[in-house]
Amino acid sequence: MSEIKKVAVVTGAAGVLCSSMVKTLLQEGMHVAMVGRTLSKLENLQNELKTQGFENTMVFSANVLDKPKLEEAAESILAQWGRIDVLVNGAGGNHPKGTTPIEQMTSDSKLEESFFGLDATALQDVNELNFIGTMLPTQVFSKHMLGNGGCVVNLSSMAAAQPLTKVAAYSAAKAAVDNFTRWLSVHLAPMNIRVNAIAPGFFLTDQNRFLLTEEDGSLKARGQKILNNTPMNRFGEPENLASSLKFLVSDESSFITGIIIPVDGGFLAYSGV
Repeated sequence: MSEIKKVAVVTGAAGVLCSSMVKTLLQEGMHVAMVGRTLSKLENLQNELKTQGFENTMVFSANVLDKPKLEEAAESILAQWGRIDVLVNGAGGNHPKGTTPIEQMTSDSKLEESFFGLDATALQDVNELNFIGTMLPTQVFSKHMLGNGGCVVNLSSMAAAQPLTKVAAYSAAKAAVDNFTRWLSVHLAPMNIRVNAIAPGFFLTDQNRFLLTEEDGSLKARGQKILNNTPMNRFGEPENLASSLKFLVSDESSFITGIIIPVDGGFLAYSGV
C-alpha cells in the first residue's frame, strides 16, 4: 500500500464550487473525504470522479451542524487513512427570507419589503449554516491536526467585505466567517495549524442563480449590475478557485495564516466610478 500523502476533508462537497475544489485536492495527490447532507449527490460525485481516475475518496452524509455525525465521520477517516491534514469548510448558503426584495428603503416602500420585513428565524438559520457550520467542523476535524500541524481553508464571500444590497443575512454571516478566520489563525498558530479563507466573487451557484438570472439563462437587472461592477466583466468559473486553494494548502504558504484571498475579477477593488 502506497503512503498517503495528505488527507483532506471538504464540507459541502457536492456543491458547484466545492466539487471543483475536491477535484483540485485529488489532483494534488490527496485523499479526500467528502461531507454533505445528501448522500446520493456525494455518491454521484464520487462515481464521476472514479471515471476520471480519482479513487481515493470517502463520502459521509452529515449536517455541518450535527457535531456527533461529524465526529463519526472523523473516526471513520482516521480508521481508514490514519490522519487529517486539510479541512475545507465549504458548506454554506442563503435563505430567500433572509433577503429584502428592495435594495434601498424609500418613503414609498412597503415595510414588509424592507429591513423591517426580514425574518429573524431565516437570519438565524443562515448564520448557523455559514458561521456555526464552519466552527463545528473545525472543532471536530482540526483537533486531529494537533501535534502534526495542518491547514484550514474557510469559504467566505465578497459579501463579507462589501455588504450586498438585499442580502442581509448572508453578508453578515460571511463577515462572521472572516472574523472567525482571523481569530482562529492567531489561536492555533502555536500548534502549527494555519487558518485562511478564500472569498469568491460572483460565481453562478444553486444558491444565487435565482437572484442573478432568468429561467432562460439571461441576466436579470441585478446580474447585469454585478457585471458592470466587475472589471473583468464576467462571472467566475469554479476552476478559478483552484490556484488559491492549491497555494493555501501547500508548503509554499507555510508562513501565511489569517488571510482572506479575494477571487472576484476585481469586484472589491472597483468603486463603481
